Amino acid sequence: MRDFFLSNGGLSLAPARAALCALVIAWVCPAAAADQGRALYEQHCRHCHGGTVAKAPPFSLLQIMSAGSILRAMESGIMQQQAAAMSSLQRRQVAEYITGTRLGEAVPAAAPRCDSGDPWFDFDAAPDQRAWGGDYANRRFTDLATGGVDAGNVSRLELAWVLAFPGAIRARSQPATAGGALFVGSQDGTVYALDQRSGCIHWTFQTVAEVRTGIVVEDWSETGSKAPLLYFGDLVGNAYALNALTGELVWRDRPDDHPSLTLTAAPTLHNGVLYVPMSALEVTEAADPHYACCTFRGGVAAYEARTGKRLWKGYSIPEEPREVGRNAVGTPQYAPSGAPVWNTPAVDEARGLLYMGTGTNYSSPANSTSDAVIALSMRDGRMVWSAQMTEGDAWNMGCESDPEKTNCPPENGPDLDFGAAVIIARTAAGKDILVAGQKSGDVYGLDPDNRGAILWERKLGRGGIQGGVHFGMAVDDQVVYVPMSDFKGGGGTREGTGERRPGMYALELSTGKTLWFAPTEDICRGREFCQPGLSAAATAIPGAVVAGAMDGQLRVYSRDSGEVIWAFDSAVPFTSLSGASAHGGSFGGGAGPVFKDGMLFVNSGYGIYFHMPGNVLLAFRLAATED
Repeated sequence: MRDFFLSNGGLSLAPARAALCALVIAWVCPAAAADQGRALYEQHCRHCHGGTVAKAPPFSLLQIMSAGSILRAMESGIMQQQAAAMSSLQRRQVAEYITGTRLGEAVPAAAPRCDSGDPWFDFDAAPDQRAWGGDYANRRFTDLATGGVDAGNVSRLELAWVLAFPGAIRARSQPATAGGALFVGSQDGTVYALDQRSGCIHWTFQTVAEVRTGIVVEDWSETGSKAPLLYFGDLVGNAYALNALTGELVWRDRPDDHPSLTLTAAPTLHNGVLYVPMSALEVTEAADPHYACCTFRGGVAAYEARTGKRLWKGYSIPEEPREVGRNAVGTPQYAPSGAPVWNTPAVDEARGLLYMGTGTNYSSPANSTSDAVIALSMRDGRMVWSAQMTEGDAWNMGCESDPEKTNCPPENGPDLDFGAAVIIARTAAGKDILVAGQKSGDVYGLDPDNRGAILWERKLGRGGIQGGVHFGMAVDDQVVYVPMSDFKGGGGTREGTGERRPGMYALELSTGKTLWFAPTEDICRGREFCQPGLSAAATAIPGAVVAGAMDGQLRVYSRDSGEVIWAFDSAVPFTSLSGASAHGGSFGGGAGPVFKDGMLFVNSGYGIYFHMPGNVLLAFRLAATED
C-alpha cells in the first residue's frame, strides 16, 4: 500500500495520500482533526471573525450554526472567495471545528408534516401583499379587513405556535400569506409552505443558498391560473419561481453574471412582470488586497413572471466600470462600481416608473448615482432621473479589515446607503410624494413630478453604518412611521456624530413635521449583542405601528401618542412545533411583521453584524373574548 501511494507507474499520488491520511485522522483521532480545523480557522478566518469587523459575524455566533450551513457558505455562499485557498477537506474541517459537530449529523425537523389527502390550498383566500412585492407603493399598511388586528384588539394577541429554523442564527425572509398557507424561506436554504393556523408543513423546497428575501405570491384572481407561483431570491443571486401548491421549481435565473451578485430584497410583482432588485457581496471581497476592486453595478432586472423570460435590465450606474489605476500591490482598480439596490422597488403605474434607493460606491471615484433615489422606466429599465442625497460616498471592507487599507477608496465612507424601500404616498391635498429614509438618519419627502426634488427633509437620528433608517418605514394615511436604529459600536468611524436617538418617530406626511418620538429604553443590561434601536422593517395597522427592536422586543406603538400598547419579549427560549428547543433574538432585516385574519407572523433572529442570534418564526393569534 505504501508503494502504491508513493508511485504508480511513475505517477505521483501525494495529493491522494494526503487526503486519505487526513480522513483517517478525522475518523481515528477527532481531536487531531479539531486541531487542524482550529489552525485553518486561525489562518483563514479569524482576522475577520475575531470580533473586529462590523459585517463579519464573530466566532460566538458562528458556533450556533450547523456545520452544514457553515460549509455551504464556504462552498456555494457568501464566503466562497475567502475560502477558495482551502481544499474541500479543509473547509469541512473548519466547519466542524467552528460548530463542534460532525457533518452529516441529523438536523431536527422544523415542524410536523400536515396530514395528506384532501386538497389543502384555499383558492378563496387570495394572497395579501400589504408589505413587500405586491403593495407596489411599499406603504406596509394592513387594514382591518385583511389583517383582523388594530389598536383596539392588538393587546389580545397571544403566542399560537413557534417554528424553529434548523441550523440557523438568523431569520430574514419575510413570510407571505396565500391560500390559507404561510410561505417563508430560511438561512439553510429551505423554503416552507406552512399551514397558517397550525404551522404544520405542506411542502419544502431546497434552494442553492440562504433565502433572505421576502416571498411574493402571484394573485390567481388576476391571472386565472390554478397553479399560482411564488417568487423570491437567494444569497448567491438566483431568482426563483415555484408552484405554490406543490413547491416544484418552475424557473430559476441569475439576473446578472457578476460572481458577487446577491438578492437581498423581495422582488416586486406587477401586471405579470417581476422586478428583481440586485445587490452584491463584492464589498466584502474587496478586503483582499489582491482582489481587483470593483466591477459590480446595482440595478433591477425585469422578467416575464410566469415564464422567467428576462425582459430588460436597468443599472444604477449606466456606464460600465473601467480600469482607473492599480493599488499598492499592483492589483487593477475599477470604477465606477457599487450603488447596490438593497430594497424592493416601488411601482408608479401612472408615471410608468420604478423607484429604488441605492447604496454606496465600492471604489473611487464615487459617482452621482450612489446614495440616491433613482427612477427607472418600467418599459425598458432606462434611468429617467436620479436624486443623490450624499455625494462622494465610496467604501468597502478593505477600509476596515485590512490594516494597510490597500483596496480602501480615498473617500473611505461614510457608507450611508438607502437600505429602506422608497414609499409612494398621497397627501390629504392630493399631492403624490415619495418618502425615502437613509442610514444617515435623514428622511426625505421627494417630488415625483419634479425629478425627485426635495419637498422636505428631516434629520432624526445620528445615523451610521447600520442606520439611521435601516430596513423599512411604514405609512398610515397621513402619518409616516420611521424606525430609528442608531446602532452603537461595530461601525468604526462610520457611526455618525451627535446624540444617538434609537426609537420610533411619527412624521406628518405632507411636511415631515415630527408628531411624536418614542425613544427605546435600554433594557439590555449587558446582554451580548443587545441594542435598543429599531433596525427591522415596521408595519402599520389601524391606529398603531408594530416594530421589532434589536433588544428582541416586539412593540406596538399608538398612532396618536407613541405609547407602547403591547409588547412581547422574543429573546427567550421556545419549544418549537417539532419539540426542539429554539431561541429568539434581535429583529432585523426586511422581515417585518405580517398580519392576516387575526394572526401576526414575524421572524426573530438577526445573528449578523453584532446582533443577537435567533432562529424562530413566531405566530400569534387573537385570544377569544368572554361572552
